[in-house]
Amino acid sequence: MARRGSLVGVLLLLLVLVAGGRALWLWLDRPIERVSIRGDLEYVSADYLRGKLAPLVRGQTWLSADLGQLREEARDIGWLNEVRIRREWPYALVFELVEQVPVARWNDDELLNPAGEPFAYAPLPAPEGLEHLAGPVGSGPEVLAYHDDLIARLGEHGLSIGQLRLEDRGAWRLQTDDGIWVMLGRSNRQARLARFLAAWDRELDDVASHIRYIDLRYPNGVAVAWHGESEPAEIETAKKS
Repeated sequence: MARRGSLVGVLLLLLVLVAGGRALWLWLDRPIERVSIRGDLEYVSADYLRGKLAPLVRGQTWLSADLGQLREEARDIGWLNEVRIRREWPYALVFELVEQVPVARWNDDELLNPAGEPFAYAPLPAPEGLEHLAGPVGSGPEVLAYHDDLIARLGEHGLSIGQLRLEDRGAWRLQTDDGIWVMLGRSNRQARLARFLAAWDRELDDVASHIRYIDLRYPNGVAVAWHGESEPAEIETAKKS
Protein backbone atom coordinates (compact mmCIF):
# COMPACT_ATOMS: atom_id res chain seq x y z
CA MET A 1 0.00 0.00 0.00
CA ALA A 2 2.82 2.38 0.84
CA ARG A 3 4.49 1.55 -2.45
CA ARG A 4 1.28 2.30 -4.37
CA GLY A 5 0.96 5.58 -2.50
CA SER A 6 4.49 6.53 -3.45
CA LEU A 7 3.82 5.76 -7.10
CA VAL A 8 0.67 7.87 -7.05
CA GLY A 9 2.68 10.69 -5.49
CA VAL A 10 5.31 10.50 -8.20
CA LEU A 11 2.64 10.56 -10.91
CA LEU A 12 0.96 13.55 -9.32
CA LEU A 13 4.28 15.34 -9.12
CA LEU A 14 4.94 14.63 -12.82
CA LEU A 15 1.51 15.95 -13.73
CA VAL A 16 2.16 19.09 -11.73
CA LEU A 17 5.54 19.55 -13.45
CA VAL A 18 4.07 18.94 -16.90
CA ALA A 19 1.20 21.32 -16.22
CA GLY A 20 3.59 23.86 -14.80
CA GLY A 21 5.96 23.47 -17.74
CA ARG A 22 3.11 23.92 -20.19
CA ALA A 23 1.90 26.98 -18.34
CA LEU A 24 5.46 28.40 -18.38
CA TRP A 25 5.76 27.66 -22.12
CA LEU A 26 2.47 29.41 -22.85
CA TRP A 27 3.52 32.35 -20.73
CA LEU A 28 6.85 32.66 -22.52
CA ASP A 29 5.60 31.88 -26.02
CA ARG A 30 4.19 35.30 -26.75
CA PRO A 31 4.19 37.18 -30.05
CA ILE A 32 7.56 38.47 -31.19
CA GLU A 33 7.77 42.11 -30.21
CA ARG A 34 11.12 43.19 -31.64
CA VAL A 35 13.52 42.31 -34.46
CA SER A 36 17.14 43.38 -34.00
CA ILE A 37 19.61 43.53 -36.86
CA ARG A 38 23.34 43.23 -36.32
CA GLY A 39 26.21 43.13 -38.78
CA ASP A 40 28.46 45.40 -40.79
CA LEU A 41 26.28 46.88 -43.53
CA GLU A 42 27.75 48.92 -46.38
CA TYR A 43 25.30 48.61 -49.26
CA VAL A 44 21.92 48.13 -47.57
CA SER A 45 20.42 49.90 -44.59
CA ALA A 46 19.08 48.31 -41.43
CA ASP A 47 15.70 49.93 -42.12
CA TYR A 48 15.52 48.28 -45.54
CA LEU A 49 16.36 44.87 -44.10
CA ARG A 50 14.01 45.31 -41.17
CA GLY A 51 11.22 45.99 -43.65
CA LYS A 52 12.08 42.76 -45.48
CA LEU A 53 12.37 40.68 -42.31
CA ALA A 54 9.26 41.96 -40.52
CA PRO A 55 6.78 40.03 -42.74
CA LEU A 56 8.69 36.81 -42.06
CA VAL A 57 8.08 37.00 -38.31
CA ARG A 58 4.61 38.54 -38.41
CA GLY A 59 2.12 36.35 -36.54
CA GLN A 60 4.82 34.12 -35.04
CA THR A 61 5.52 33.58 -31.38
CA TRP A 62 8.84 33.76 -29.58
CA LEU A 63 9.38 30.10 -28.68
CA SER A 64 7.43 28.44 -31.48
CA ALA A 65 9.16 30.31 -34.31
CA ASP A 66 11.18 27.89 -36.47
CA LEU A 67 14.56 29.61 -36.61
CA GLY A 68 15.87 27.26 -39.30
CA GLN A 69 12.95 28.05 -41.58
CA LEU A 70 13.27 31.76 -40.85
CA ARG A 71 16.96 31.59 -41.76
CA GLU A 72 16.21 30.02 -45.15
CA GLU A 73 13.52 32.58 -45.89
CA ALA A 74 15.79 35.45 -44.84
CA ARG A 75 18.56 34.22 -47.15
CA ASP A 76 16.18 34.73 -50.09
CA ILE A 77 16.56 38.47 -49.52
CA GLY A 78 18.88 39.36 -52.37
CA TRP A 79 21.53 41.29 -50.47
CA LEU A 80 22.06 38.70 -47.72
CA ASN A 81 24.85 36.15 -48.03
CA GLU A 82 24.56 34.59 -44.58
CA VAL A 83 22.01 34.74 -41.77
CA ARG A 84 22.20 33.64 -38.14
CA ILE A 85 19.22 34.00 -35.78
CA ARG A 86 18.87 33.71 -32.01
CA ARG A 87 16.23 34.48 -29.44
CA GLU A 88 16.79 37.34 -27.01
CA TRP A 89 14.73 38.15 -23.94
CA PRO A 90 12.23 39.64 -23.83
CA TYR A 91 10.39 38.41 -26.95
CA ALA A 92 12.96 39.51 -29.49
CA LEU A 93 14.78 37.82 -32.37
CA VAL A 94 18.30 38.89 -33.26
CA PHE A 95 19.32 38.56 -36.91
CA GLU A 96 23.09 38.55 -37.40
CA LEU A 97 23.55 39.33 -41.09
CA VAL A 98 26.46 39.00 -43.48
CA GLU A 99 25.97 41.24 -46.48
CA GLN A 100 26.69 40.26 -50.07
CA VAL A 101 29.79 41.90 -51.55
CA PRO A 102 29.16 42.89 -55.18
CA VAL A 103 32.16 42.65 -57.50
CA ALA A 104 30.47 43.01 -60.92
CA ARG A 105 27.19 43.54 -62.70
CA TRP A 106 25.74 40.30 -64.04
CA ASN A 107 23.51 40.17 -67.14
CA ASP A 108 20.73 42.72 -66.91
CA ASP A 109 19.36 42.57 -63.39
CA GLU A 110 21.81 40.88 -61.03
CA LEU A 111 25.19 41.29 -59.37
CA LEU A 112 27.99 38.80 -58.76
CA ASN A 113 29.64 38.14 -55.41
CA PRO A 114 33.33 37.10 -55.13
CA ALA A 115 32.37 33.43 -55.60
CA GLY A 116 30.71 34.22 -58.93
CA GLU A 117 27.23 33.66 -57.49
CA PRO A 118 24.52 35.98 -58.85
CA PHE A 119 22.09 37.81 -56.61
CA ALA A 120 19.33 40.32 -57.24
CA TYR A 121 19.93 43.92 -56.22
CA ALA A 122 16.50 45.45 -56.91
CA PRO A 123 14.73 47.45 -55.60
CA LEU A 124 17.98 49.08 -54.48
CA PRO A 125 20.18 50.66 -57.16
CA ALA A 126 23.27 48.79 -58.30
CA PRO A 127 26.53 50.24 -56.97
CA GLU A 128 28.34 52.48 -59.44
CA GLY A 129 31.65 51.63 -61.05
CA LEU A 130 31.14 47.87 -61.39
CA GLU A 131 32.15 46.19 -64.63
CA HIS A 132 29.50 44.41 -66.67
CA LEU A 133 29.77 40.64 -67.03
CA ALA A 134 27.31 38.36 -68.78
CA GLY A 135 26.87 34.69 -69.51
CA PRO A 136 24.48 31.74 -69.46
CA VAL A 137 22.93 30.45 -66.26
CA GLY A 138 25.56 28.88 -64.00
CA SER A 139 28.55 30.43 -65.78
CA GLY A 140 29.21 33.17 -63.21
CA PRO A 141 32.31 31.56 -61.62
CA GLU A 142 33.86 30.85 -65.03
CA VAL A 143 33.23 34.36 -66.37
CA LEU A 144 34.48 36.01 -63.20
CA ALA A 145 37.65 33.90 -63.16
CA TYR A 146 38.43 34.77 -66.78
CA HIS A 147 37.65 38.41 -66.08
CA ASP A 148 40.23 38.44 -63.27
CA ASP A 149 42.80 36.83 -65.59
CA LEU A 150 42.09 39.39 -68.30
CA ILE A 151 42.49 42.30 -65.89
CA ALA A 152 46.04 41.22 -65.19
CA ARG A 153 46.89 40.51 -68.85
CA LEU A 154 45.38 43.68 -70.27
CA GLY A 155 46.63 45.88 -67.44
CA GLU A 156 50.19 45.22 -68.54
CA HIS A 157 49.33 46.95 -71.82
CA GLY A 158 47.44 49.91 -70.38
CA LEU A 159 44.00 48.43 -71.10
CA SER A 160 40.99 48.05 -68.81
CA ILE A 161 37.83 46.00 -69.21
CA GLY A 162 34.40 47.58 -69.36
CA GLN A 163 32.44 44.45 -70.26
CA LEU A 164 33.04 40.72 -70.68
CA ARG A 165 30.47 38.40 -72.22
CA LEU A 166 30.23 34.66 -72.71
CA GLU A 167 27.63 33.90 -75.37
CA ASP A 168 25.28 30.91 -75.20
CA ARG A 169 27.30 29.11 -77.91
CA GLY A 170 30.56 29.56 -76.01
CA ALA A 171 32.06 32.57 -77.80
CA TRP A 172 33.80 35.26 -75.75
CA ARG A 173 33.92 38.99 -76.35
CA LEU A 174 35.13 41.86 -74.25
CA GLN A 175 34.84 45.62 -74.39
CA THR A 176 37.67 47.88 -73.29
CA ASP A 177 37.00 50.95 -71.21
CA ASP A 178 37.49 52.93 -74.46
CA GLY A 179 34.38 51.23 -75.87
CA ILE A 180 36.21 48.92 -78.30
CA TRP A 181 34.73 45.43 -78.65
CA VAL A 182 37.22 42.58 -79.02
CA MET A 183 35.87 39.31 -80.46
CA LEU A 184 37.80 36.34 -79.05
CA GLY A 185 35.51 33.58 -80.29
CA ARG A 186 35.16 30.09 -78.86
CA SER A 187 38.61 28.53 -79.14
CA ASN A 188 42.33 29.37 -78.85
CA ARG A 189 41.59 32.23 -76.47
CA GLN A 190 45.13 32.52 -75.16
CA ALA A 191 46.72 32.63 -78.61
CA ARG A 192 44.14 35.09 -79.89
CA LEU A 193 44.55 37.33 -76.87
CA ALA A 194 48.34 37.31 -77.34
CA ARG A 195 47.85 38.25 -81.00
CA PHE A 196 45.56 41.11 -80.03
CA LEU A 197 47.97 42.50 -77.45
CA ALA A 198 50.87 42.29 -79.90
CA ALA A 199 48.86 44.18 -82.53
CA TRP A 200 47.73 46.68 -79.90
CA ASP A 201 51.26 47.49 -78.81
CA ARG A 202 52.52 47.59 -82.39
CA GLU A 203 49.97 49.91 -84.00
CA LEU A 204 46.40 49.83 -82.66
CA ASP A 205 47.00 51.79 -79.46
CA ASP A 206 47.83 54.92 -81.46
CA VAL A 207 44.54 54.76 -83.42
CA ALA A 208 42.27 53.45 -80.67
CA SER A 209 39.77 56.32 -80.97
CA HIS A 210 39.01 55.28 -84.57
CA ILE A 211 38.30 51.60 -83.83
CA ARG A 212 34.79 50.15 -83.53
CA TYR A 213 35.75 46.53 -82.91
CA ILE A 214 38.58 44.06 -83.34
CA ASP A 215 37.90 40.53 -84.61
CA LEU A 216 40.39 37.84 -83.62
CA ARG A 217 38.50 34.86 -85.00
CA TYR A 218 41.19 34.10 -87.55
CA PRO A 219 44.07 31.58 -87.47
CA ASN A 220 46.67 34.35 -87.82
CA GLY A 221 45.08 37.67 -88.71
CA VAL A 222 43.44 40.53 -86.88
CA ALA A 223 40.47 42.31 -88.47
CA VAL A 224 39.69 45.87 -87.42
CA ALA A 225 36.41 47.70 -88.01
CA TRP A 226 36.86 51.46 -88.16
CA HIS A 227 34.34 54.15 -87.36
CA GLY A 228 32.75 55.36 -90.60
CA GLU A 229 33.54 52.15 -92.51
CA SER A 230 31.08 49.32 -93.04
CA GLU A 231 33.57 46.48 -93.49
CA PRO A 232 36.46 45.49 -91.21
CA ALA A 233 39.97 45.66 -92.61
CA GLU A 234 42.46 42.88 -92.00
CA ILE A 235 45.81 43.89 -90.61
CA GLU A 236 47.18 40.49 -91.59
CA THR A 237 45.53 38.54 -94.39
CA ALA A 238 44.07 35.35 -93.00
CA LYS A 239 41.12 33.08 -93.51
CA LYS A 240 38.45 33.44 -90.84
CA SER A 241 37.71 30.34 -88.71
